[in-house]
Amino acid sequence: MRAASTGMDALRDIVDWTPDVVVLDLGLPDIDGAEVLKMLRAVSPVPVVVATARDDEQEIVRILDAGADDYVVKPFSIEHLEARVRAVLRRSHEAAVEPVIDVGDLHIDITKREVRLDGAPLDLSRKEFDLLAHLARHIGEVVTRRELLAEVWRQPYGGGDKTVDVHVSWLRRKLGESAAEPRYLHTVRGVGLKLVAPDT
Repeated sequence: MRAASTGMDALRDIVDWTPDVVVLDLGLPDIDGAEVLKMLRAVSPVPVVVATARDDEQEIVRILDAGADDYVVKPFSIEHLEARVRAVLRRSHEAAVEPVIDVGDLHIDITKREVRLDGAPLDLSRKEFDLLAHLARHIGEVVTRRELLAEVWRQPYGGGDKTVDVHVSWLRRKLGESAAEPRYLHTVRGVGLKLVAPDT
């Protein structure tokens, strides 16, 4: 385990050391932690757990959308932080165990975070990729919005369905489909969403 007192020192250590997971405090003395996260995501896919005193929901969503894998709000116990780190590492290991998933003509490389449709690369945002990857790990299964909020957006509380719906809409557009004429993403009314190969 290593610790760095500034954001720039942390970035250098992460590039040189390639840790399994990073716990990032947003209140750094030299640069805002959100900027560090942005720079980190440009050079490394390492899982990041953000530690923050900012408990505003919109701020938390912004941080998660910027690339954080999870967050804990101060004050927190060391046991709570350790549990969050274990969960992030477990999800990272699952991705490594099942690095490539094919659904019809959709090719999802979990490790490289790349998606191809009919051989052509798809330009997905981080959350669009995370959403698709989670559904791909449960091919043919109905995944509830509550589960998507908890696993993709790390929001264990209720509400937030519009966040899921908006990202599903963006993802559908890139997959060349719509809610009225779905190919891969099928809504089960009142339950959730499932990913299936076309015509299955």
